[in-house]
Amino acid sequence: MVKDVPMLELPNTSIIDNNTVKWGVCGSGPPLVAIHGTPFSSQVWRRIIPQLADLRTVYFFDLVGYGQSEMREGQNVSLSVQNRVLAALFKEWGISRPDVLAHDFGGATALRGYYIDQLRYRSLTIFDAVAMAPWGSPFVQHVRKHEAAFAGMPDYMHRALLASYLQTAAHNPLSKEALEIYSAPWLGSIGQPAFYRQIAQMDQKFTDEVQGLYAPLDCPVTVLWGENDDWIPYAKGEALAGLISDRPCVPVKNAGHLVQEDRPEAIVAAVLKQIMPAPQ
Repeated sequence: MVKDVPMLELPNTSIIDNNTVKWGVCGSGPPLVAIHGTPFSSQVWRRIIPQLADLRTVYFFDLVGYGQSEMREGQNVSLSVQNRVLAALFKEWGISRPDVLAHDFGGATALRGYYIDQLRYRSLTIFDAVAMAPWGSPFVQHVRKHEAAFAGMPDYMHRALLASYLQTAAHNPLSKEALEIYSAPWLGSIGQPAFYRQIAQMDQKFTDEVQGLYAPLDCPVTVLWGENDDWIPYAKGEALAGLISDRPCVPVKNAGHLVQEDRPEAIVAAVLKQIMPAPQ
């Protein structure tokens, strides 16, 4: 059983497009940027970043409307804003061509940043990404039609739904620690409506905007995918790898969508293989 690990600290604040964005940095060496997905936060990297900090200066942040970043009524938290935030953070951090590690909506954000904002990366390790149509579960479609009803449901009902939804992301049972960490931002009078807000704004048009542009990036790209991903099937990983990488998709056994919980060591190994120089 994987032991609890310390939470990542996000002591820094940036104001981007009138949104408060929380971020952290640790380690030393060339830059690496980690981008989380939905409905998670940068805490998905808490078992991964410490393994990379001896080789890279790792930057991590909570997407607009997620985690410790600002949540408010009427806020745009869709994919349309997240790549702009990423580009602004690159400028604030003074970095160019970092290694990038991206999951789920973080994958969409990294790809939109590359093809729309002309961001460039030293390498990209991307896994279980929201990147290719069609996507959006029946639950997502239902929330999009009835956001207000979900946002106003009793707390006990919301907590039960949230816990069940989070578990479907993982192939193996989530620990109590993981469920508490991933649930915490979405609770209470601010968090609960924010949870349904981000679902209501999930729109495939934001990946459709870039899917036609997909072509091999000008850097090494590794695509990983949980073999047991019930949110986005493994076949999507194979298709994505065929478009953006010169390497086949790497299957991660005994892992669902949330590979960070099911098989964190597989992510660490992939990044290390990507960033370490090949033996002579």
